[in-house]
Amino acid sequence: MTYQRWTLRTENTSYTVRLSPDGQWAELDAWGPLGVEDGPSALDRSRRTHFITPADAAPAEYLPYGLRPFTGSELLASRPDEAPGVWWEFAGAEAESGALRLTFSDELLGLRTVLCYQPVPGTDVILRWTEFTATEELRLERLDSAAVNIPVTGAARLTYLTGQWSQEFQRTQLDLTRGTFTMGSLQGAPGHAYAPWLAVQDGEAEAAYGIALEWPGNWHITAEAEPGGSVRVRAGRVPHEGVVHLAAGDTLTTPRLACAFSPDGLDGLSRVWHRYERHLSGERLHRPRKVLYNSWEATGFDVDAAGQLELAKLAADIGAELFVVDDGWFTGRADDTGGLGDWFPDPAAFPRGFGQFVQDVRALGLDFGLWVEPEAVSPKSRLYAEHPEWVYRIEGRPTRLVRNELLLDLGRTDVQDFVIGTLDRLLTDHAVSYLKWDMNRPPTERGRPGAGRADLDAEHVAGYLRVLDHLRAAHPDVTVEGCAGGGGRIEHATIARTDVVWSSDNTAPLDRLSIQHGFLHAHAPHVMSSWVTDAPGVFDPRPRSLAFRFVNAICGVLGIGADLRAWTPEERAEAAGWIARYKEVRDVVHQGEARLLGTPDDSTCGVQYDLDDRTVVAALGTGRLDGAPLLPGRPDRLRLRGLDPAARFHDTATGTTYSGAHLLHYGLPFAWSAERDAELVALIRQ
Repeated sequence: MTYQRWTLRTENTSYTVRLSPDGQWAELDAWGPLGVEDGPSALDRSRRTHFITPADAAPAEYLPYGLRPFTGSELLASRPDEAPGVWWEFAGAEAESGALRLTFSDELLGLRTVLCYQPVPGTDVILRWTEFTATEELRLERLDSAAVNIPVTGAARLTYLTGQWSQEFQRTQLDLTRGTFTMGSLQGAPGHAYAPWLAVQDGEAEAAYGIALEWPGNWHITAEAEPGGSVRVRAGRVPHEGVVHLAAGDTLTTPRLACAFSPDGLDGLSRVWHRYERHLSGERLHRPRKVLYNSWEATGFDVDAAGQLELAKLAADIGAELFVVDDGWFTGRADDTGGLGDWFPDPAAFPRGFGQFVQDVRALGLDFGLWVEPEAVSPKSRLYAEHPEWVYRIEGRPTRLVRNELLLDLGRTDVQDFVIGTLDRLLTDHAVSYLKWDMNRPPTERGRPGAGRADLDAEHVAGYLRVLDHLRAAHPDVTVEGCAGGGGRIEHATIARTDVVWSSDNTAPLDRLSIQHGFLHAHAPHVMSSWVTDAPGVFDPRPRSLAFRFVNAICGVLGIGADLRAWTPEERAEAAGWIARYKEVRDVVHQGEARLLGTPDDSTCGVQYDLDDRTVVAALGTGRLDGAPLLPGRPDRLRLRGLDPAARFHDTATGTTYSGAHLLHYGLPFAWSAERDAELVALIRQ
């Protein structure tokens, strides 16, 4: 059978799309390592159509309800007051500069649909999205970005990231033999319960396929194990109103879906995602992520110049490079019931003036940063008194408080302009070089009286991204941290516009280890802000040393959040030593290839980072710390991966030299004890 085919190539993979025999839809022909397209397609389902249509059985890239009536469609469209359904025809292809656009048209309905593909240079990621153009007034009740087809011989192994507030990014697995799996969020953000990321494997086979949705609003990912041996994954945004209206002449573009493949399992797939996020960071990747001190856990809302300067001096003494004042610095903010929206420093807290306070911090050799929550407003604030119409609300209905605050309608241009003006003022009136953007409540009564058919979720996302784009353009040297009550809004649109993200409010040592292990499956070390604090374990209360907390935090972007006034001189000296070691290796951690070594369930686990001739290993002991070895007389060992067996590697701290074969076969030795439950090893290839 002859098909019209197109092959897209990345650095190490290829992705081949073909037209169906009658040309009514596009379907996946092959996806995997370069050359996988040479041979009969492993996804051909052309003969398996009993009691379903050929479109229902096809490994289709995108199909509307109408052509695909039974087994799940990506598009549900109709004219007002008419039955839904799209019956399109192929209208042409454009293949240029490695990209591909396939156009399908339903002239009777008045809808033109373009399936878009774009390989990302220097990565193994292909971006997919869909564009709709209406020539008639239309309703779109389902408008997914893409469908992804994966051949399996048995159960599909799904790996995804689950959790709740303070327990985000827990790596979770499910074997899907038949049926449907779905996850998502209706909280106006990706949320804490699921990340918009999924990996699929053919049972326990090593090759791993992955998708990640670039969308900081409502979303879903749905995987369907279909008859005949395939898994089809649909992903896209979920309109808050349940339907999006297109006027004649309108064009709507869906969020981008990043599609990735690795022959080296979940660990290899993680490196594909890391490389992609280094690509998203662009030149900002090469700016050192400075060691920050954040005062929140030390002072809470009790912010004043004298107390903050005391902490800043201690932070500077141990080697911090940046001091961030968190919540509580602005007027009306004695607690969480007021102040949001009135973003002016509290004169009572800074009697010599806020500008002088910032100068005093910077005189210590520290950069200065601020926490803000630009989308929120307190009912007691002056902003709310002046602009009650700026919050989400439904006419005649009560508004609920979440965390004693309301949410601004960032889809409104005037609200966006207010937020931009506020941030511009703070960043230009004072020498602020770091901005922590938080979001602590989801939209509840999400309405805008008089807005008619507004697409509120998409408009809020557009407003959020417009403000971030302005920050990047107007204040390119300011470091921006993304936060949403911890890890509630982490996806590629945010990562592309920020420098770091806050993965969780939980900084307890073993809890954080589990969070970071899951996070690093999907996201890169250079975006993972991680603090050393005194927080006790919430879910895993076993005590761990200060060294463990530091090594764990060094796996990403190091910060300190403890009350340094309560630390002993010995603890501060130890902290200074760890900070100095971090500065020596942070370029390797942030720009190197990372490999996850074991899991938090193992007695020893860690992360290996390789850059040029340098290898850094962050090793953490999670088992018994009573001095009893796992085997009499033997230390525990952590086997490294990806090294040249014939090379030799020198441990800069101990002077020990290892062959690559030794490190791959036996591993690095660690004799854990209560005094030594973590280590940072720096190896130089000789």
